[in-house]
Amino acid sequence: MQTSRMSSSRFLCQLCNEPLKLSQALWALQKEPLEAQQCTSPSTTTAVSEEALQARTSSSRLPDCGGTPQERPCCCTFTLLGRSISLRTLHVIQNTTLEMSEVLSGQKDVDHPLCVDCMDNLLTQVDAQIALVESDNQKYRSFLERESLVSEEEREATHTELCAELRDLEQEEARLALELKDIDHHHARIAAELRAAQAESKELNQQKEQYLMDYAALKMGQLELMDQLSSVETQLEYAQKQLQHLEKANIFNITFTISDEGPLGIINNFRLGCIPGIQVGWDEINAAWGQTALLLFSLAKTVGLQFQRYQLVPCGDHSYLRSLNGDGELLLFSDGSQNIFLDNKYDRGMKAFLDCLQQFVDEAEKTECLFLPYRVHVNEGLMEDATGSGECVSIRTHLNTKDQWAKALKFMLTDLKVILAWTSLRYYCT
Repeated sequence: MQTSRMSSSRFLCQLCNEPLKLSQALWALQKEPLEAQQCTSPSTTTAVSEEALQARTSSSRLPDCGGTPQERPCCCTFTLLGRSISLRTLHVIQNTTLEMSEVLSGQKDVDHPLCVDCMDNLLTQVDAQIALVESDNQKYRSFLERESLVSEEEREATHTELCAELRDLEQEEARLALELKDIDHHHARIAAELRAAQAESKELNQQKEQYLMDYAALKMGQLELMDQLSSVETQLEYAQKQLQHLEKANIFNITFTISDEGPLGIINNFRLGCIPGIQVGWDEINAAWGQTALLLFSLAKTVGLQFQRYQLVPCGDHSYLRSLNGDGELLLFSDGSQNIFLDNKYDRGMKAFLDCLQQFVDEAEKTECLFLPYRVHVNEGLMEDATGSGECVSIRTHLNTKDQWAKALKFMLTDLKVILAWTSLRYYCT
C-alpha cells in the first residue's frame, strides 16, 4: 500500500509541465525507505519514514546515476513539494516550514526538474550567452593590448585631440542648445498662433452656421414671397380676364331682364300688374315698380339726363318720386287700400313716372331717332299702341279696370325694353 502511494508521486517539468520519467537510481532511493519501513518495527518505521521524507524534501544534489540524458532527466538539484505518505511529525513540520520560509524570503534557491527537451533549450541559451560574454571579453582584451602599445606622446596627442574635439562638441552643444531654445520659443509662438487660429476658426465656423441659418431663413422668406407673388399674379390675371369679360358684358342686360310675353309685363321675375284670372300680390307689384324705377334711374345716369319737375328715388318696393314743384312725394308702391274713385298719390306717382320716361325719350331723340312701339301721353297718363290698333290704355287705377291697367304697365315695360336695348347698343358695344 505504501509502495502504491509512492508510485503515485509525479514530477512535472518547470517549462512544459509534462510528467518526468524518473531514472532507476532515483526509484531505488525512493524504494529504500519503504523497504526499511516493512522490515522494522513501528518505531523504526517512523524513524525511517522521517529520514526518507527529509531526503525527499531536501534540496541536496542527487548523485550522478550515469546513463544517457534520456535515462537521467531528473539527476539535478530540485525540491519535491508535497508527500504521498501521511506521516507528519513535529520535526518534519518544522523543517518544512523553515525551508519554505527560506524559499519565500529568497535566502534559498529552488531548482525544479526539467525534461530533456527543455534542458537542451536551456543549455543552448546558456551557450549563446557564454559566447556573447566571451566575445565582449575578447574585445576588452584587444583594447587593453592596443592601449599598452601606444606611447606616451601618442597618448598625449590623442588626449589633446580628444580635448579639442570635446570643446568643439561642447560649443556645438551650446549652439544646438541656443538653437533648441529658439526653436522652443518659435514652437511656443507657433502654438499661440495655432490657438488663435483655432479660436478664429471656431468663431468663423459659428459665423458660418449663423450665416447658413440666416440664409435658410431668407431662402424660406424668398420662397414664401415667390409663392405670394405667384398667387398675386394668378389673381391679377384672373381679375384682368374678369375685367375684360365685364368690359365686354352689358351690365344692363345682365342686371335687368324684361319679358312682355303673356298678359302681364315681367321685370327681373317680378310681375307688374294683375288681372282677374291671375292674382298678383301687392308686394310683388311694388317690387316690380322698384326694379322699373331703378332701371330708368340708371339709364338716365348713363346718358347724363337730369329729370325736370321730378326726382326719381329708387328704394326697392318703396320707391317714389319727389316733386320739384312742391307737391311732395309721389308713391310707386301701394297696399291696395287707396280709394279708386278719387285721385291718389299712387296714380300721380305712376303718371309722374311716365313723364320721366318721356323726358328720356326726348333726350335720346336729340341725337338719333328712337322709335318706340308704344307712345306716351303724359298729361292723360295714357299708353298708345303706335304700331297696331292705336288703342290707348290708362296707367292709373282710378276709374280703370285691372285688365286695362295691367296692359298699360305692360306697354310701359315694352318701351323700357326697347330703350334698354338702344342704350346697350350705343354705350356698351365696342
